[in-house]
Amino acid sequence: MPEPHQLTRADARRIAVRAQLLATPRPTDLLDVVRHLTVLQAEPTSAVAPSADLVLWSRLGPSYDVGALRDAIDEQVLIEHQGFIRPAEDMALFRAEMAQWPGSGDLKEWQVARAEWVEANDGCRRDVLDRLRSDGPLPTSELPDSCEVSWKSSGWNNDRNVRMLLQLMVARGEIATAGRQGREQLWDLAERIYPDDPVPDVEEARRILDRRRLSALGIARAKAAASPGEQHGVGEAGEPAVIEGVRGAWRVDPALLEVPFEGRAALLSPFDRLVQDRKRLAEVFEFDYLLEMYKPAALRQWGYYALPILYGDRLVGKLDATADRAEGALVVTAVHEDERFSARTREAIDTEIAALAGWLDVEVVGPAELV
Repeated sequence: MPEPHQLTRADARRIAVRAQLLATPRPTDLLDVVRHLTVLQAEPTSAVAPSADLVLWSRLGPSYDVGALRDAIDEQVLIEHQGFIRPAEDMALFRAEMAQWPGSGDLKEWQVARAEWVEANDGCRRDVLDRLRSDGPLPTSELPDSCEVSWKSSGWNNDRNVRMLLQLMVARGEIATAGRQGREQLWDLAERIYPDDPVPDVEEARRILDRRRLSALGIARAKAAASPGEQHGVGEAGEPAVIEGVRGAWRVDPALLEVPFEGRAALLSPFDRLVQDRKRLAEVFEFDYLLEMYKPAALRQWGYYALPILYGDRLVGKLDATADRAEGALVVTAVHEDERFSARTREAIDTEIAALAGWLDVEVVGPAELV
C-alpha cells in the first residue's frame, strides 16, 4: 500500500477548490462542467436563482445562459434523476442499482415496506406504465391514481399516492423524468429516456461512481455518513492522504497534486458541492455554515438564503441577498465577514456581487459598505 500523501489544510482546500472548477481560469463549456462535476442539485428555491443555475454561473460566469441548461435537459443530454441533474451517459451506473431494487442481501424494514406497498398497488403501477406508453411524456397531474392502498406518512407525503409511486418506479428503473412543462415535471418510460448503454454490475458501477465523485471533489473521506441523494464518501478511489490536524482516512485525486493554484472570488449556492459535506466544510475549510431558510426569521444569523463566499482557497463569509425581479434589484441585506476583509478581498467580492446582479439583469441595492 502506498504511503499517504501528507497535506496541510491549505493543500486540501486548494485541491477541493480546483476540483470544483472554482479556481482560475474559468471553464467555458456548460456540458463539460456538468460532466466533470457529475451532478447538480435540482433545488428550485429561487431567492436569488435556482441552485443549479447558481452553481453553473459560479463556474462559467456571465456567459452562462439558463436556457442552455433547460435545453440540455429537454434534449435528454442531461437527465434529472431523483432531484439531481446528471449527464445522460452516467445513468447506466445508476441503472445497475435500479436492477436490484429494493436492494440486495438482508433488506432493511423500510425497503421491505416499500416493496410491499408497490406490490399492493401493482394495478396502479401498470396503469401508469400503460398511460405513459400510449401518451407520454406526461405531467404528474395527468397520471391516474388507482392505488388500492394509500401511502401513509406522518409527513407531508401522506396520501400522495401517485407522487410516491412515481418516485419508487424511478428507483425501479421503470420510468424517468423527461424535462418539465412549466413548473410540472414530465414523466416517460425509462427506456425512452436513458441511453441504451451497457449496464455494469453493481460493484463495478460503484467503483466508477467513486472515481467520478473523487475527480469532482478532489479530496474526500473514504467513508462518510450516508446522505440523501449524492454521497460524500469515495471508497478506495484515488490515493490515501493525511490532512494535518484533521482526523480520518482521506482519499485524494493524484492528478490534482502539485498543480499550480490561482484562486478567485466566487459566490456559491447553499447547495453547491463544495459546501454540501458539512463535516469536511467544518474540518478542512474551518467554515461555519447552516442554510437557514427553514428557521424562523428571528432566529437567523446570516439570512434566509445566504450564499457562501469563496475567496482563493478560503470560505470567508456569507452574502445575504435576494433577487427582486419585479423591482429590478438584487437586494443586499448584509455581507457577513467571518474575519475582517482586506481591501483586496472586499474589492473582489464587490465585483462578484455586481457580476451576479448583471447576470440577473438587475441593479445592486443595499448597504454602501460591507458589514
